[in-house]
Amino acid sequence: MGIAVASEMTNPGRFQIWWLAIRPRTLPAAAAGVVAGSALALYDHTFRPLLALTALLVALLLQIGSNLANDVFDYERGADTGLRHGPLRATQARLLTPDQVKGGMWITFALAALLGLYLSFEAGWVVALVGLAAIFSAIAYTAGPFPLGYYGLGDLFVFLFFGLASVAGTYFVQAGKVSQAAWWMSLPIGLIIVGILVVNNLRDLETDRLAGKHTLAVMLGERFAKGEYLFCMLMAFLCLPLLCAFGVLPWWSLLAWMTFPLAWKLTYVVFNRTGKTLNAALAGTGQLALAYSVLFLVGLVLTMWG
Repeated sequence: MGIAVASEMTNPGRFQIWWLAIRPRTLPAAAAGVVAGSALALYDHTFRPLLALTALLVALLLQIGSNLANDVFDYERGADTGLRHGPLRATQARLLTPDQVKGGMWITFALAALLGLYLSFEAGWVVALVGLAAIFSAIAYTAGPFPLGYYGLGDLFVFLFFGLASVAGTYFVQAGKVSQAAWWMSLPIGLIIVGILVVNNLRDLETDRLAGKHTLAVMLGERFAKGEYLFCMLMAFLCLPLLCAFGVLPWWSLLAWMTFPLAWKLTYVVFNRTGKTLNAALAGTGQLALAYSVLFLVGLVLTMWG
């Protein structure tokens, strides 16, 4: 994702091509929920480092697998063309064949499944079901007879898996249950990461419309997409003081508010930029999600030390 146009790639090596295909700038979003869930496990004295690390690796592998699936299946459906404003896609640029990308996708999901088996052994069969559902949804987002992302369901599924499943699931594999705080912290993390998808769909609104990809931005328009992004940002920051006021979280959790200036800057960009200039906001929203989670973790640690 760090290489935007084909002309910028001069005799790329195999590693560089695959690095492009996995889109590393999307990975902070995958880590955010695991960090938040592990922070709560630490605060509740149920933190298990090996399980937390495994959950993080699974989340990153699922994100990479999803990126590869989107790369090849969007290409096969005609959604990725030379008119697209997003960073270069490996399949569309013919840097990799569809079969190569699909092979990489299946290997990545297989590794995620193997690590998921360990989590299931430690935490129960529910973890296996959630993991299988995550893999299925990652593929079904752009593939199959009813691709979720082509029928306005992407936002919902991103919230479910990057918010609820990531935060609450990470807490569950360490604690054996889900606390009230873990359920509630799924809300701001999930909403910020939904914001990433909103930027993506806003940027690609016209090309998605031409390709018959019915995202919420296509169906409800540019104004709705911008309003959805603003809603996600506002709710992600407003819910924290409420959770603190009701005693669900300690007040040091508000350290995550230090990321508010970045959220404000990104919202300004979303409302005032179009096309390729939104790529920076897309990557920035992923960084926002991770920074929010890390500062939330620091706030909980300071509470424990206080």
